[in-house]
Amino acid sequence: MPEQLIVAGLSGRFVRLEPLMNSHVDALVEACQVDRSMYGFTPVPEDRAGMENFVSDLLRDWQTGLIVPFAQVDVASERAVGVTRFMTLRRRNEDEMPFAVEIGGTWLGAPAQRTGINREAKFLLMSHAFENWGVARVDLKTDARNERSRLAILRLGATFEGVLRQWQPSLVTGEQALYRDSAMYSVTRGEWPQVREHLLSIIH
Repeated sequence: MPEQLIVAGLSGRFVRLEPLMNSHVDALVEACQVDRSMYGFTPVPEDRAGMENFVSDLLRDWQTGLIVPFAQVDVASERAVGVTRFMTLRRRNEDEMPFAVEIGGTWLGAPAQRTGINREAKFLLMSHAFENWGVARVDLKTDARNERSRLAILRLGATFEGVLRQWQPSLVTGEQALYRDSAMYSVTRGEWPQVREHLLSIIH
């Protein structure tokens, strides 16, 4: 993988973002079994075999420089409770740092939702993107039908930029042949100081 995409780990009060590894599989299988109704717009493996393939695919994409995946580890229990990643890295040249990046591919086990873990994870990821990589913007997007996710993104302080119609294949089970509208959001470098203070105020 490109050397600049090696992130040792990011730690907060509620969550620790560890580079995703095969050793996280057992905890992730346990985390995803509770109330799977929460995953209507998010593909989350249902069993161990599926989770092993899921993690293997993410690790392969990391090696090729497409993404930087993390396990979201609950600090209180020291168990992985979900995943997230940097993705859609945009660079002028392959050997340069990205000038923009998306935070996405995120899911949390039901008990870890609405605990502060998601907000702190987004804070840690945006902090790294803006302050270590020096990106000009961070993208966030979701299925335009996912009102819960859209509200959560707005609460982070991101700016809604519009809906891109038929932007990508749907991730909803049973809609594999369909394309979804994606609601697009961003935080720019100039907005980051204000968003940073906002996130600190709602995390702690």
